[in-house]
Amino acid sequence: MGIVFKQSLQNTIITAIGFGVGAINALFLYANFLSDEYYGLVTVLLSTAAILMPLFSFGVHNTLVKYYSSFRESEEQDGFLSLMLLLPLLTIIPATILTYFGATIIGNFMGSKNALVKDYVWYIFLIGFAMGYFEVFYAWSKVHLKSVFGNFMKEVFVRLGVTILLLMVYLDYISVTLFLKALVALYMLRTILMKIYAYLQRSPRITFQFPKNTKTILGYSALIILGGSAAVVQLEIDRFMINQYIAIENVAYYSVAIFIATVVAVPSRSMHQITYPLTATLMNTKDHLGLKELYQKSSLTLFTIAGLLFLLIVLNITDLYCFIPMEYRNGAVVVFIIGLAKVFDAILGNSNAILYNSNYYKTVLGLGVVLAIFTILFNLWLIPLYGVEGAALATFLAIGIYNILKLTVVGLAFKIWPFTKATFWIFIVLLLLGGLIYYIPLQLHPIMNIIIRSVLLVLVYTLILYKFKISEDISTVLSKYLKRKTP
Repeated sequence: MGIVFKQSLQNTIITAIGFGVGAINALFLYANFLSDEYYGLVTVLLSTAAILMPLFSFGVHNTLVKYYSSFRESEEQDGFLSLMLLLPLLTIIPATILTYFGATIIGNFMGSKNALVKDYVWYIFLIGFAMGYFEVFYAWSKVHLKSVFGNFMKEVFVRLGVTILLLMVYLDYISVTLFLKALVALYMLRTILMKIYAYLQRSPRITFQFPKNTKTILGYSALIILGGSAAVVQLEIDRFMINQYIAIENVAYYSVAIFIATVVAVPSRSMHQITYPLTATLMNTKDHLGLKELYQKSSLTLFTIAGLLFLLIVLNITDLYCFIPMEYRNGAVVVFIIGLAKVFDAILGNSNAILYNSNYYKTVLGLGVVLAIFTILFNLWLIPLYGVEGAALATFLAIGIYNILKLTVVGLAFKIWPFTKATFWIFIVLLLLGGLIYYIPLQLHPIMNIIIRSVLLVLVYTLILYKFKISEDISTVLSKYLKRKTP
């Protein structure tokens, strides 16, 4: 777990910085420098592009990680990497033709409730294209166990660029229209820089001598498209569908709540960058004991950190909303629902990596497609009834059902489960600390309330982890850190 924890820690720091910059953007700059309608428009553009991303990448970002370590000879690797570069064109070229001839029809459909959206179809296409190839080059780096730069580009680069662009809007250096064009350019630039870095790890020698198992690789990639699309639909379709049913400014209000809740996923997103290729290697070498250890340690570490972040958010949400414009302040329920779903995700550790690198990926992908359909149906049912809270509940139901099924498949197929006695103790500690701190009466300024609750929670939680050594990895880090601090 040394390399896992080292790069996970680096990635966590980078992702935390990205979320910090993103928090400034989402909670303050977007909310104050753009109108609610244009903030909602930006969210719709990015969410719709994210839905297209698995299609435009042709599942290559998963396929590359799964198969790369199985090729030993340089010629085989060149053929495989060449195939990975060309595969996305199988969907991008038809999508380009469809967008060229059908932009008006697509725009009218997307703008049926909010006319503002209909003129930005090409923006969605270009951002989706950039997202797709970015993931390809990011995976190219990850198979060489180089995930930190890619994580910086994914989590920090665009957000920092958006900060600069929003400040330029505020200072009247650029218009909102130019801001939207610059946003597209920002995603394209990120992909170019990621490509350069990936090629520095291994410069490709383009060849049409593809691997002997190309048919198997194509089949896997095609299924990954379905699975990846299903997963993204579960995460992004809510914002797309809010735009189809209620006023577009509600997408902005919902996005602020979602962003706050997504902070819970910071450690998961960071650790998965390195556990995914390690899981592939363990499975290719049939190291069952190593796989079990990685599964349980990743689950416990992620649950320990995600649970703390969830409590920090939930306990401080009322005070936090005091700093956000009034229209955005009705999202506390959304924050709680989505945050809880993210904690459930964390408990599953590297289960996605296990399933996508196993012979059971077809079953899981099939389940993912079915549940994506249910996600859409849940949104169709709940958004008209409960608005943005209905969208959050639909997402929670879909993620919950999907996670239970994934947990069951891994358990039955590999005879391993992520839970240990330590998982139970972390749950008890979080429950008791949350209950105790919630009932501490604080009537100070919101900033002081947040600081006091947060410091108290972190100190007591850290002391318990250190004293009782519930998580081996976290206890090891705490011990090393505290020993350095001790004179």
